Amino acid sequence: MQHDALSLTSGFSAHDPCYAMPSEFDLIRRYFTHPARSADMAVGDDAALFRTAPDVQLAVTTDTLAAGTHFFHDTPPHDLGWKTLAVNLSDLAAMGATPRWATLALTLPAVDEGWVAAFAKGFFDCAGRYGMELVGGDTTRGPLAMTVTLFGEVPMGQAITRAGGLPGDDLWVSGWPGLAALGLMSLQNRVKLVDADSALAALHRPMPRVEAGEALRGIAHAMIDVSDGLAGDLAHLCERSKLGALLDMGALPLAPLIATGVDESLARQALLAGGDDYELLFSAPPQARDVLAALARTLDLPFTRIGQFTEKAGTILLADGPKVPLRPLDVRGYDHFALPG
Repeated sequence: MQHDALSLTSGFSAHDPCYAMPSEFDLIRRYFTHPARSADMAVGDDAALFRTAPDVQLAVTTDTLAAGTHFFHDTPPHDLGWKTLAVNLSDLAAMGATPRWATLALTLPAVDEGWVAAFAKGFFDCAGRYGMELVGGDTTRGPLAMTVTLFGEVPMGQAITRAGGLPGDDLWVSGWPGLAALGLMSLQNRVKLVDADSALAALHRPMPRVEAGEALRGIAHAMIDVSDGLAGDLAHLCERSKLGALLDMGALPLAPLIATGVDESLARQALLAGGDDYELLFSAPPQARDVLAALARTLDLPFTRIGQFTEKAGTILLADGPKVPLRPLDVRGYDHFALPG
């Protein structure tokens, strides 16, 4: 966070007229000035400075989380700090990149130091878990929102993109997609779960699959992180690889969802269309099955083979009884500006 970039300007007030509101620079010093060992210069100047090796590509991603759109206003700030970074880390994981640096733009409606401290703790807990360093950003006044830009490194030519799929590739998904959607449904009182802990943990504290993404270099042909629903993100993968897909509905990893107390129909809906999972959906050649099974054991992370790429571009078929094309609504991922209906 560069000194000239934080602008918690006039308009803030505390209930206690004697309250000494911290300055913008105090907030930076107290909560967001952490050592960045790999940067030549980090927080405290007009820009961060760092070097990368000549045989390394830099992967950069930016995401914004806005209150009322991506999270409830009463989301615990520690969880929100974690998730703010985690959802961006998932994008780097999907490229096979190693996370390195982050910038944070934080928009606050008012200064609540307790909230900021808890948010910062969650953010840096996640950063420490994945080896990230905060090297700059901005703070300003307005509706609660946070924007993170991440910088990661990947060996030259080894980035895994959405466009590398081949006909006949197996399609795989990591982890337990759909749990976060059930957690959201539970908070919205749309479903009553007999065991909501795993679903709420998936929603509030997603675990980006960074280690898996790095390990899949040279194995996966194409990859995307599942953030807008598996069906919708599969459609994006097909579009970029100019392929179709055959999805084996009987192979979907529904058991962890059903264990929360929902029926198979709702579990399937949550898995295919729920979103907010931050798992990895990737393709790999059939001859890599044994390698992937061993890798899943090493990572202690399930990989589930759910279908395969086909040559007919843009066509996604279900292998659940007769092959029936998915309806357009089934493959449409979340869109902030889509009209309802």
